[in-house]
Amino acid sequence: MADRADGVKAWLPWEDSEAFLGGVPAGFDVELFAGGERPKSLDEVEFYVPSYMGGGDVFDVVKEMPSLKVVQLQTAGFEHVQSRLADGVTLCNARGVHDASTAELAVGLILATFRNLPRAVRDQERQLWPGSYDEVDDSLADRTVLILGYGAIGEALERRLTGFECDVIRVARRARDGVHPISALPELLPRADVVVLLTPATPETTRMVDATFLKRMKDGALLVNVARGVVVDTDALLAELGTGRIQAALDVTDPEPLPAGHPLWSAPNVLINPHRGGASTAFAPRVARLVRAQLERYASGEPLINVVAGPPR
Repeated sequence: MADRADGVKAWLPWEDSEAFLGGVPAGFDVELFAGGERPKSLDEVEFYVPSYMGGGDVFDVVKEMPSLKVVQLQTAGFEHVQSRLADGVTLCNARGVHDASTAELAVGLILATFRNLPRAVRDQERQLWPGSYDEVDDSLADRTVLILGYGAIGEALERRLTGFECDVIRVARRARDGVHPISALPELLPRADVVVLLTPATPETTRMVDATFLKRMKDGALLVNVARGVVVDTDALLAELGTGRIQAALDVTDPEPLPAGHPLWSAPNVLINPHRGGASTAFAPRVARLVRAQLERYASGEPLINVVAGPPR
């Protein structure tokens, strides 16, 4: 591919992009995505990095970029962007950037639920020190965790689970060494004390966790969703939670944001975290390294990584 070092205009979302990236690669004119301002020459932008978790208006602007060649996301999910791009635009996601943060949160949600930390927070607010509780807390030790959607984040999660003395069942769309196919779920779900969802949102996974799926989970099992809200049938989950048979810990919901008054807020046995899986101090340095590497690759004509749609570049 041709060297693009003669100058490429990129539109980046940070107030001080050069400091954030540790210097902008040679050959790039960089304008900022600051305070909603647009580049003066929007029609010249070739490389666009939307703001993290931006709304639909952020992505609608691509229609005004006739020179656009690359959109580099800061999220691993890309289903909310793909349909907005022209056929000739290459879409890259942030695979690898959120592995640590999401895996940490999944472990945190499991431990918070098993060790009844929400109850401890409520007791602290009331300045209450109970002499004892009627039941003992659950432990992650000696439990079985099923990871559904076993990929890079699943691997990161398993590494963190290793020290907790639990067993891990790996499930992905297709079977591979040490990983079960998704078709094996009916026999695997009754074995799992914890089911962690890490699947992308696709037509195949939308509401995959339905009433049948939930009923196959063992009594007392915990469902952890750090994937996408639409992977779970919310009505089916509410019905199962209402029986008290299973628990849930949700970083994502359907609908999202979860509106005030929605029955999930007051459902029993559920812990809700408002989509904070990737929001940690690990995010900024990792996304900066990715964007800088992609800019360097694009400027020098090397193939981009993390291409999920559009032509390779």
